[in-house]
Amino acid sequence: MGEVVIEEKYLHVNGVCLHVMEAGNPEGEVLIFLHGFPEFWYGWKKQIDFFARNNYRVVAPDQRGYNLSSKPAGIKDYKISDLTNDMAALIRQYGNKKVHLVGHDWGGAVAWSVATSYPELVERLIILNLPHPQVMKDTLKRLPKQMLKSWYMGFFQLPLLPEKLVGAFNFSLLSRSMRRSAKKGTFSGEDFARYKEAWKKPGAMKAMINWYRAAKFSKMDMDQQVKVPVLLIWGMKDAFLSHEMARPSVEKCRDGKLEMVEDATHWVQHEKPDQVNQLIRDFIS
Repeated sequence: MGEVVIEEKYLHVNGVCLHVMEAGNPEGEVLIFLHGFPEFWYGWKKQIDFFARNNYRVVAPDQRGYNLSSKPAGIKDYKISDLTNDMAALIRQYGNKKVHLVGHDWGGAVAWSVATSYPELVERLIILNLPHPQVMKDTLKRLPKQMLKSWYMGFFQLPLLPEKLVGAFNFSLLSRSMRRSAKKGTFSGEDFARYKEAWKKPGAMKAMINWYRAAKFSKMDMDQQVKVPVLLIWGMKDAFLSHEMARPSVEKCRDGKLEMVEDATHWVQHEKPDQVNQLIRDFIS
């Protein structure tokens, strides 16, 4: 087979303009991939290629605040309700059929929220290394180990300073954090060139950090049971999120399945693309 053609689109949803990449069969089942911090659509490149070749319609947006999508100015513009409504409106752009929704990190938080708020839009939910929101909240209260792992969430609440520090020396702090928290060789020089290009977009870093600042304004009915079928994939060597949150997260689901990937970190889809792709494919087919 030849190279997969990726089409670029701009879609107006929920008062913002989202930059969206699409590939694969236009008539195929829709599979939407939601990136986390500090990535953008490009972080799913190994999944886009695989699923486009396997007859799916693959959709990978830059979420609001990231890369080429709209960057509203206010902190409250990044509440989970707005991020959720962005994706619900995006899903509706693809017709009346339900979609398979995949989310990693912050994209996982949005995906959990879409599945609980709009279950009629989601056929199956796949989450990578992000606990159910209620499990995260409970764990932060009772587990000092997780509080230490999540120290950066508190740091990001400060005004102005995080953007300046993260952007200093050509984003060395951010790229070093990604490199050190991943298995050796996970991210290439070309990968970081692409990431830095996205991070340099005017207003992008402030908007990306505003996702964390807006969390305190975000209200979710977090304890409700997730009704759609869920696959939770978890790289056990995650430096940011304890794997102890994985099993309780699946227990919040009516029909949940957990796959622990022992030799992987927070960046499981980059490190183990073949395994992750096969797990997702088996789950949705």
